[in-house]
Amino acid sequence: MTLSLFLHRTVFMTSQVSRRWRPRSLLQLVLLAFLVVMLPIAVLMFQAGQALSELSNLADVSARQAVEQTRRARALSNLAIEMERSARQYAVVEQPGLMEIYAEKAQEFAELLESQQRLLPDNPNIKALREQIQTLITFPSLPVDELSLRLDEFASFAEHTDAMRTATSRQIDNRIEAISVQAAEVQRRLWLQTAALVSASLVLMLLFTWLIIRPIRQIERRILSLGSGREPASAQLIQGPAELVSLGERIDWLSVRLAELEAQKQQFLRHMSHELKTPLASVREGTGLLSDNVAGALTPRQREIVELIDASGQELQQLIEQLLDYNLLQHGQPAYYERFDVSGVIQEVLSKHQLALDKKEMRVIASQRPLEWVSDRDRTARILDNLVSNAIAYGEDGGRLEIRVYREAQALVLEVANSGEPIDDNDRSRLFEAFYQGRARRKGALKGSGIGLSVAADCALAQQGHLALVDDDALAVCFRLTLPWNGDSVIENDNRQSHSVPTLGTDARN
Repeated sequence: MTLSLFLHRTVFMTSQVSRRWRPRSLLQLVLLAFLVVMLPIAVLMFQAGQALSELSNLADVSARQAVEQTRRARALSNLAIEMERSARQYAVVEQPGLMEIYAEKAQEFAELLESQQRLLPDNPNIKALREQIQTLITFPSLPVDELSLRLDEFASFAEHTDAMRTATSRQIDNRIEAISVQAAEVQRRLWLQTAALVSASLVLMLLFTWLIIRPIRQIERRILSLGSGREPASAQLIQGPAELVSLGERIDWLSVRLAELEAQKQQFLRHMSHELKTPLASVREGTGLLSDNVAGALTPRQREIVELIDASGQELQQLIEQLLDYNLLQHGQPAYYERFDVSGVIQEVLSKHQLALDKKEMRVIASQRPLEWVSDRDRTARILDNLVSNAIAYGEDGGRLEIRVYREAQALVLEVANSGEPIDDNDRSRLFEAFYQGRARRKGALKGSGIGLSVAADCALAQQGHLALVDDDALAVCFRLTLPWNGDSVIENDNRQSHSVPTLGTDARN
């Protein structure tokens, strides 16, 4: 009851204090925590000191009293012996000085017996001794013959004196035992107080730890939400010391600033795609008209230049689409799963790059065996498109391009490998970072954007898949795409409103 009542009062007082006064700084909160946690320990030390002081005083007084009472009992025994000796000698030699000594001893015995009675007030031996000493005091006034006849009374007097001394020793032993019992009780009480106060200190430590950790955890969750891009609609108010509250306000400011920058980036990408696609469409349309001989027949040299302009426009269109794809992936557009033929997607992508492959004189070996799979068709095609484009850009002129497809347990494995210069070991760790361009030089008139492989890796991750650079015994560069079976997600997609990712091969002239 005492411990629960103490803890209840502690929690109540702490809540009242926290309502009326909150630490303005982290330093104040830490100092307050140390003071409050040390308070029960200080109370324990004070109570232990008082209990030890009380026991020490009691033991000191008891020891002094025991010594005094033991000496008095011994003195009474000695006086009884001397009184008997003096009386018997007087009865023999009849010397008056012996009775004077006897009278002095008897008077001293009576005084000491009065003091001893306060120690043993109800002891029958002391009562008997008091009656006998009143009789023995009168012996000096008796004739010698009568005194000699009453000397036998000293035997009973000696017995009662020895019994009184034994009772005194027993009383002292009982007092020492009582002190031992009291010391054990004090020790037990100190252990209970120690357990209660240490528990209270632990509870207070946990309370102040929570008061310090709670705003830090709130800030941590806020930072994680900012980093993941899933910012809650209403940010939780940071409660705690002024430093952490100020830090939370700065995080709020940073969140607003990041949202503004993100909006500016989105606006820039929208404007860029529109502004770039408009003149690009005119260029592509003009080259198409020239290729169709609308403006007249072209000489072989002119047709070569028109084809070069059209290929460059197509490559520029691909770069714009990669930027838009990267932007869509960064905003976590959900995957749309459907059943499709993997070999059909491969042929579709290869037909798109056929002119570039012919120009580079690359020999293509691709799997044409039908293989149905359930995944995001558009994202899978985008991954394959980026890998083939990468092989054309960095592959060897007149080299070889292989596309392999096979099943491995419950996963689809698609490998795109090409001959040429191997990727440097220093570039492997950053190969899928956005806008990172390695040491290898891109072949062609245009420089790459450095986001093709990043888009491919993000498309794989959106389908719970994985894209990695692996070693191949036959070819220098080999990328391996692993996609899980997503057949269970087809029903879920059918129940949702249909929304598709923009088609990979949208012509800029549209």
